[in-house]
Amino acid sequence: MTALFFASAAQTPGVYYAFQNSDSVGKGIVILLIIGSVLTWTVMLDKWWSLYRAKRLSDRFESFFRDHENDIHANSLLREADNNSGPVSAVYTAGMVKLLEFYAEGGNTYRGMPAPCKLSEAQYNAIEAVLENEVSKQLQELETRIGFLATLVSLSPFLGLFGTVWGVMMAFCGIAVAGKSDFTALAPGVAGALLTTVAGLVVAIPSLVGYNLLGGTLRQLTVMMDNFTEQFMVSVKLSQLELARKSNAAAVTAMAKEPEI
Repeated sequence: MTALFFASAAQTPGVYYAFQNSDSVGKGIVILLIIGSVLTWTVMLDKWWSLYRAKRLSDRFESFFRDHENDIHANSLLREADNNSGPVSAVYTAGMVKLLEFYAEGGNTYRGMPAPCKLSEAQYNAIEAVLENEVSKQLQELETRIGFLATLVSLSPFLGLFGTVWGVMMAFCGIAVAGKSDFTALAPGVAGALLTTVAGLVVAIPSLVGYNLLGGTLRQLTVMMDNFTEQFMVSVKLSQLELARKSNAAAVTAMAKEPEI
């Protein structure tokens, strides 16, 4: 019964019929493209989940940071960064490590942490460089395997076209050897040849859509991290202004308490 089914399917025009009438090169290309399709969907689903999770965690941390940007040393903000594995929180952690390193050089402590002290222009630049380096590091991790999708988008149609050209060439060679121009003899070979183009497009179209969607999410995360870097530096400079204001106020108060001569 099974043998009868496959024998019938081989004679019925369709995908299986075209595959049966392909030569070994065409069948190899179709099998290769099927494997590529499986890998494509695996990578797309894996990257979609990782980028969706990264964006969700980054949105949550950025919102939390906005609520505490007047006190970027808040313990609650530091705890949130420890519990958040998103790329934006990683950028914040890298910046805070460098900032606290400079604060520790001042020698004062506040709430068990190095107390804020006046920063130099070189220290500002060093903090900004650390933030930008962390952004680049996070982008490299987020872009892992995205190049694989781009390769399949470009390669699949050409691989399918190669299979089609090869199949048509072999079909005409068969007609030439047979010494007769019978369209019914040519059709099976052409059908098998065109199957590789169909297979190439089946792989390329989802890969292209997935690549563009994932690329859009990556661009959003890139903009989010760049904006957060600027927001972090603004918060540091505002805290420096507040520190200078308090220092001036303390100096004025000390002068007011000095006895008049």
